[in-house]
Amino acid sequence: MRAFVLGGTGLIGSAVVRELIARGHDVIGLARSDASAATLRQFGATPLAGDIASPERWAGSLPRIDAVIHMACDFNTDMAAIDRRLLDVLLPALATQPVRPRFIYTGGCWLFGETGGELATEATPLQPLAAFAWMVPQLARVLASRDIDGIVIHPAMVYEPAGGVFRRFAHEAVERDAIRVVESEAVRWPLVHADDIASLYAIALECAPKGSSYIGAAIEALAAGRIARAFAKRFRTRQLAPEIISTDAIAAELGEWARGYGCDQRLSGAKARRDLGWQPTHLDPEREIAGL
Repeated sequence: MRAFVLGGTGLIGSAVVRELIARGHDVIGLARSDASAATLRQFGATPLAGDIASPERWAGSLPRIDAVIHMACDFNTDMAAIDRRLLDVLLPALATQPVRPRFIYTGGCWLFGETGGELATEATPLQPLAAFAWMVPQLARVLASRDIDGIVIHPAMVYEPAGGVFRRFAHEAVERDAIRVVESEAVRWPLVHADDIASLYAIALECAPKGSSYIGAAIEALAAGRIARAFAKRFRTRQLAPEIISTDAIAAELGEWARGYGCDQRLSGAKARRDLGWQPTHLDPEREIAGL
């Protein structure tokens, strides 16, 4: 397939672009800078100059494509308006394609809110954190559109051993006396390695039914305190026990979206395994941290 990727140089996007190319797909990536364009070329993709904040400048000149994968979000205060404007312009442009394209929209684990002791599945009603409530009508719009074959993927918290959701822990392990954990050591995070979520996007692109949604959780839940302690042990941080900070504190530092770090969740990736044959291989983050 020829896939047009939005957000192809981010943590998830980079892994997805590499996975698609490894599977023999032709990838065009939106690039808002020369550096992004160079990165896409290094992956083997073709860059298309443009920014999601100004889709009218490039959406009308798209080449023939078979699919769109939308993973772009910069977590600023305008992200909701930017995404709405993007779909306002992009969906009509896709309606002019000679073949109706597949469209994978990225939701996220924080759309499920606090799950506590319950294991959330694709059938669980969404209760999004306030900072991401705008995504719910957006993904509904994608799934309902008659001009595309819409699919939604909800990634769990995406990590690499020292990157993604683990990046702050890795930095604080060497820069502070103690690693900070939001709310409690017992707060649980559903997790997925960047390479594993990339394989789910690729499989969904190839064979997921129109109108389907999948949770990309390789690990249903892992206590944030265990992750912090694994980093403290590996880098010999002065204090093994983490420092507990409030959701208000992390939101003041990083933005309202960061309240998700204090969200206690359990998410199931069973549907993707069962229906699509997804087989994540990174299932022991603590061992990966120890090997850094």
